[in-house]
Amino acid sequence: MSNFPFQRLQAELAALISHSQGGQRLPSEPLLARQLGVSRATLREAMRTFEAQGLIRRRQGAGTFVVGHMAVLESGLEVLESLDTMARRQNLEVTVSDLQVEQVFADQEHAEGLNVPLASRLTRVRRVVRTGNRPVAYLVDTLPEEILRADELPASFHGSVQDFLLDRGENLATARANISAIGALPDVARALEIQRGDVLLHFNTKIFDATGRVVTFAFSYFIPGYFNFHVVRRVGGI
Repeated sequence: MSNFPFQRLQAELAALISHSQGGQRLPSEPLLARQLGVSRATLREAMRTFEAQGLIRRRQGAGTFVVGHMAVLESGLEVLESLDTMARRQNLEVTVSDLQVEQVFADQEHAEGLNVPLASRLTRVRRVVRTGNRPVAYLVDTLPEEILRADELPASFHGSVQDFLLDRGENLATARANISAIGALPDVARALEIQRGDVLLHFNTKIFDATGRVVTFAFSYFIPGYFNFHVVRRVGGI
């Protein structure tokens, strides 16, 4: 019974959200906490559940907004495919904003990730993926400059470095991804228009060519609720 007050709070929040229109701003956090008779810390904890489901979205300095009907991008993790490919398969529209392509030099993390010497010239591609004008993912790909120069991406680039390399004829073979849940760092939170520390699904991915060379070292941040990733696995012994 110890969780009953918290469950009641979540039920009250669920009712408030369900009776609000998409895009409607919820009362401020202090006001809502007073109305519901809870502390702001307890309110924030309860609201994270709805944020993870994609039902509400907090914008830094603007408040918390109810999300209307949203499209969910679905994909199995057995095959690495771009968000653009996922969206086309489901007849959904995604757009790219805040595209930044720059030359950088390998720090320790990227030197190890790409198996290149420290201070090697790299190309970094950063962008925000949106659906229904909402930021849903922040993608950062870093590649050795001999694979991709900063001036090589065309004006028609739609956001997928992987698709660009495949279309160019690169022999991409395998990928390895480490998947975790993390709190949004300040730069990622700004890009996704969420609060620092909000929970995100994080993919740390290396893509290899047929020779085993690391072609891309990528960090991808997804807002839960907008994505449904799943894995089909064999049952042991069968």
